[in-house]
Amino acid sequence: MLLNLINSLELVTLVPILAGSVFSVLTVATVKRFFKGSRRDPQSGTPQNFTPPVTVLKPVRGLEKNLKHNLRTIATQDYPDYQVIYSVQDPQDPAYLIIKDIQAEFGRDRISVVISRVEAGANGKVNNLLGAMEAACHDIIIISDSDTRLRSDYIATIVEPLANPEVGCVCTPFKVTKADSWYEKMELLTMNADFMPSVMFAEVTGASNSCLGPSIAIRRSTLDKLGGLESLADYLVEDYEIGRRVWTSGQKMVLLPYMIDVVVDLASWKNWWSHQVYWDQNTYLARPGAFISTILIRSIPFALIFAVLRWDLIGLEVLMATILIRIITAAMVAQEMGDKETIKSLYLLPFRDAVGLVFWGLAFTQRTVIWRGVEFKLTSHGKMVKHRLLEN
Repeated sequence: MLLNLINSLELVTLVPILAGSVFSVLTVATVKRFFKGSRRDPQSGTPQNFTPPVTVLKPVRGLEKNLKHNLRTIATQDYPDYQVIYSVQDPQDPAYLIIKDIQAEFGRDRISVVISRVEAGANGKVNNLLGAMEAACHDIIIISDSDTRLRSDYIATIVEPLANPEVGCVCTPFKVTKADSWYEKMELLTMNADFMPSVMFAEVTGASNSCLGPSIAIRRSTLDKLGGLESLADYLVEDYEIGRRVWTSGQKMVLLPYMIDVVVDLASWKNWWSHQVYWDQNTYLARPGAFISTILIRSIPFALIFAVLRWDLIGLEVLMATILIRIITAAMVAQEMGDKETIKSLYLLPFRDAVGLVFWGLAFTQRTVIWRGVEFKLTSHGKMVKHRLLEN
């Protein structure tokens, strides 16, 4: 009876091994196609040199790796008319002096600094954005995270699809960079070798829509029609909620074939662990069906289970072949993304994929998340409430 059970388990593990390996090969093709142009082709027929005035919202909290350099990249854009608003919620925030220095460098005509203690809900990023929104001068709004490092053509690129009145919102994919420690490299692999290829696969095949929070462009008038930022203040995944409201309203949600950099900054392996759980909880709450189905493409952890169950040469060969396919295809995807850091970190990918199955399981069991030292309880429909402030 035990032997029959083991044989059955071996057969079960072959499903994600094979499906995951096939999926890895397919992502190479879909990522290549994605960068040749999105399937929606949102810019066709729109006017050239579309350069309306733009307001960029940069919510900031605390010191982060390369913070000043990251924040300055939005102030050096090759764009004729734009306003940048850096916002903090506490004048004692150590980042406040940095953004004041940037304001002194580029002038108050371009750079605004807002201090606001708005607390409309549990989502700290949305609260920070609400303070900044009050000072916004223009209808087109770009929401750009503080850890993003942007090229000088960023504003011109992300704004252009909005020339089409059918486009409601635009976002860009991203790749994690500047990973120094092993756990920062693990974070990098999660995003660059797992999440982003899956997003591009879904975009090219039409499997699902995406709205990626680090970089969003939307008309203020559109945002107001969708309920405004205030209505997002209790959502854990506010970026996905923006996108969901856009595409259910009948407007187009555009994911541009244009990569930006996000600088990773984790203080310890514990921060990495909690962030991985937080990320999988985000994904589960945003798309429960899609998240659950990822169990079918997790090839490496199930190849490891297969090898342990068989404990013979065949099991070892299956494991090694699965790892080889995963690493080679991840390297090819990274090359398409111009991502040399991921290629250098691929030796950690089997371990990252194996531990990823643990995070997947924890997403169903844990009902709290930690964001910047505050613990929140998850409630229904992707919302959250503040639970307690954690000690440093």
